[in-house]
Amino acid sequence: MKHLLSTLAAAALCAGVAQAEDVTIGVSIPAATHGWAGGLNWHAQEAERRLEAAHEGLNIVIAAAGSATEQANALEDMVAVQQVDALVILPFESDPLTDPVRQVAESGAFITVVDRGLTDPSIQNIYVAGDNVGFGRSAGEYMVDRLESGAQVVAMRGIPTVIDDQRMQGFEEAIDGSGIELLAAEHANWSRDDAFEVMQDYLTRFPEIDAVWAADDDMALGALEAIREAGREDEMFLVGGGGAAAVIRGVAEGDATIPATVLYPPSMIATAIDLTVARFMSNGPVEGTFNLASPLITEANAEAFYYEDSPY
Repeated sequence: MKHLLSTLAAAALCAGVAQAEDVTIGVSIPAATHGWAGGLNWHAQEAERRLEAAHEGLNIVIAAAGSATEQANALEDMVAVQQVDALVILPFESDPLTDPVRQVAESGAFITVVDRGLTDPSIQNIYVAGDNVGFGRSAGEYMVDRLESGAQVVAMRGIPTVIDDQRMQGFEEAIDGSGIELLAAEHANWSRDDAFEVMQDYLTRFPEIDAVWAADDDMALGALEAIREAGREDEMFLVGGGGAAAVIRGVAEGDATIPATVLYPPSMIATAIDLTVARFMSNGPVEGTFNLASPLITEANAEAFYYEDSPY
């Protein structure tokens, strides 16, 4: 983290005085299909405006994709049409995007990968992500603190990706040996609608559920809707993830249904773009892995993470 801060500080010192040759940076991200992705798109656009104003000759091209196939096609355009000097990408899915990103790297472009890692990390020059193992661990440790041995919990996973595996790993490691039983862990794809359906299935299959870990706040809200429809909201609590403003506000107000979430800010895309620009505008090294902390948010500290104007 100190490395990250020092690098950003160096970049900030260069801001406003940079007179670099023309540089084009492509930013490829998933479309705003759910709350976290909406925040991601907003922060990417804010970074584009801020950095282009600060650096003469800098051109940032943002392309949002609705599927892995669409994103792979957009990468071809970035090389053939935009002739990008660097690519900042948050892959829609890890495996299908690995070879397309490799082809961009083979064109000579500098590669920054965000959040959902590639299956071959040797392709990337920079990797920016939250602490995904810690993300799952924080949720699991909270449940161990709240629940007694013999308690039964269910989990909702995101889209099958490297980071989803890491989060699940952290959660399972945290509850291991506690006596808490994990009944099921299905993919709800970070979607509120999918989470609603998965939770309906859980409620039908399991007569006793003490807690739900939803690895995304949108999924937590979808699951909560299903729980309320079934009239079982007094039986269990949920732990979310991401740090959506609506959820953090509820946590701060002492909401018993979702008493905790884990921070995973979509603004990490801005961090990634800042670092990539620094590659061309700064004389300091920027290559490496940058892990952002994923702290647990409870009623005790929620006010510090609540931003009323946040798009997410």
